Amino acid sequence: MEPAVKEKFFIVIRGKSRKGFCRGGIGRVEGELQNGELMAVLYSGSSNNGNSKTGGIVKKEDTYPLTRHQAQLLLFVSSASKRLELLCNPQLFSAICELSHDDLVVVKHKKGHVPGLVKNLMQIGRNDSQEDLYMLGFEVEMLETDNNFTSKKPIPPPLFSAADILQVVPSHSVPLGVQWKDGQNHRPVSRSNSMSLGSRGQQVKDRQTGGESIPEAPLEVGSLVEVLSNSGVIVYGVVRWIGALEGKTGEWAGIEVDYDIRGCSDGTYGGKRFFTCSGNKALFIPKTKCSPDSRFYSSGEDVSSGTEKLPVPPFKESEDHVPPLTDSGVSSLLLGKMKGIQGHINSCYLDATLFSLFSSSLVLDRLCQRTPDIEPPTTCTLRKIINRLRRQGFVPAESVMNFRKLLGCDSFSSEEKDPEEFITVLFQKVLCIEPLLKLRSKGETYQDAYTFQIFLEKEQMGSMPTVQQLLDTSCLSSDLKFDEMPSCLMVQMPRFGNKYKMFSHIIPSVELDITDLLYNSPRECFLCGRLAEFECLQCLPDRKLQPGRIKQYCATCNTQVHTHPTRRSHSPKPLVLLTEATTNAPVSRRTMELFAVLCIQTSHYVSFVKCGSDPRSWVFFDSMADRCGDDQSGYNIPEVCACPELGDFLSQSEEDLACANPSQAPELVRRLLCDSYMLLYQNSAKPHLLSDV
Repeated sequence: MEPAVKEKFFIVIRGKSRKGFCRGGIGRVEGELQNGELMAVLYSGSSNNGNSKTGGIVKKEDTYPLTRHQAQLLLFVSSASKRLELLCNPQLFSAICELSHDDLVVVKHKKGHVPGLVKNLMQIGRNDSQEDLYMLGFEVEMLETDNNFTSKKPIPPPLFSAADILQVVPSHSVPLGVQWKDGQNHRPVSRSNSMSLGSRGQQVKDRQTGGESIPEAPLEVGSLVEVLSNSGVIVYGVVRWIGALEGKTGEWAGIEVDYDIRGCSDGTYGGKRFFTCSGNKALFIPKTKCSPDSRFYSSGEDVSSGTEKLPVPPFKESEDHVPPLTDSGVSSLLLGKMKGIQGHINSCYLDATLFSLFSSSLVLDRLCQRTPDIEPPTTCTLRKIINRLRRQGFVPAESVMNFRKLLGCDSFSSEEKDPEEFITVLFQKVLCIEPLLKLRSKGETYQDAYTFQIFLEKEQMGSMPTVQQLLDTSCLSSDLKFDEMPSCLMVQMPRFGNKYKMFSHIIPSVELDITDLLYNSPRECFLCGRLAEFECLQCLPDRKLQPGRIKQYCATCNTQVHTHPTRRSHSPKPLVLLTEATTNAPVSRRTMELFAVLCIQTSHYVSFVKCGSDPRSWVFFDSMADRCGDDQSGYNIPEVCACPELGDFLSQSEEDLACANPSQAPELVRRLLCDSYMLLYQNSAKPHLLSDV
């Protein structure tokens, strides 16, 4: 993709919104300032007909150069995220830019993923001035019959944007149908993933892949495969069944393909059911017609930049349970590059969540052992991933992709997700575990949940709150109590993905005390230590009474506290007390310990996990820490590194943490304070008395 010589167009790929320019915006360079910034004109797309808007300034390093043709194609893509996703697949985007008449493509259509022929490149919009830019779209004629490319419908072909094209096949004249062949005369270029962008100005070449050799691997149920139709369209899927079919010779495979195909079934063949999937997605073909999914393998060519190829070590599957990793196991097995879970195709949310939940937590390990006698395929596949992580310290992308494809929704295998959505599916449908949290609202209504979302007003907290303060304030403000002590508590911070966060920094509480958040649990008076009988929400932010701490009082202290002029308007609520609770009996504190933190930065999830009893036994995990090779033939390199500095930081006193300057903290510690998304706590300690604390 060579930048234009006379006209310099670009797309913004990073950085904060600035004077109208945001990620995914298309612009034209008007001039360059001495400090390396660009004066530019921003274009509107879609409904605004590609008209130019008022100019602005953008950093040069935040842009990626485009030709006029590329800019026009991307302008017709209304979603900025879709533009960036397409740009991050340079092989496909290059092929789309070079499409010609009668090229075969697979497009997203209301009927599903449908093959069709490119008929025209259409200009969209008005060109009222020289600064305006036509948008470009493709008229694509759908292939209505199995054996005829032509369409005799009088209506014009539908119009598609570049983002609607999923696959490109060079011009040819082979009839289309649900027939499959060996060999790869014209390997299609497909939308396989969303890779990371290279450096600014990197040229993307349309690499011919017809001669790639895919490593031979035994095909079994769960294998990811590809099948080439006689039209040249490549179809990807997962093997769901292998065996013999009545009236057929040799071994056959039942494949659940990625999208609907006319002539396919929902898992039946000849009136007999072999597996179950969505309609028009079950394809039965001879096993010899299947090949391993080439998207997960390098082409065998030497990669540039001298990056050494890191081979995946062999692994022997075992049904034996592998216990969670401890201090010694982490240092010898888990640390280094090509460790942890390998990322692929927007999988970081899932990689970071699985690593956080199952690498070292004893509590979640015990929960996972309570699954039904007959395990669904997803549970079995998950166990293999967990065992491999704990025994070998590395899980390849293919194993995780297989698991993603079995989760019951196509978007899990291709799109970005929020961890809480995945966690709900994981516990509910894969592990068949009841909701971990049982909440009581207003003392009466029950609510079940797998994660706890913090809800509060920003004004209720200081500028750098602790998780303990956030949880206490959220529960009191919403009048929520835990009906019972949870075994695992996953707390979502008050932020929404990478778009909004209420607090710039949040301090993780190493120990979370939920004694005062348990319904019907005896509680101590905040002042004198006797049995509490009242609770006051309005006292929560009181600066004279330790702001941020839950305030409950015995009858005497409640009267005295609320005689103060500033508290006379408060409305303390009486607590529901157990009949056997005694006034002077010590109250056992119920605490949970922090074992993992999920963080998000610019749509990328990473995790911090405590792997042992040592306060300094923290590790940092990134499933896409580095990359070997280019976007077409390379692979992501996951990495796990020791992070003892986090343990040192969190071991400080509460007073020292409250006064800490995040900008002076080590890099990874600063990242955790700034980017915390979900904190995971487990109930692994026995209750202890307040006098023991």
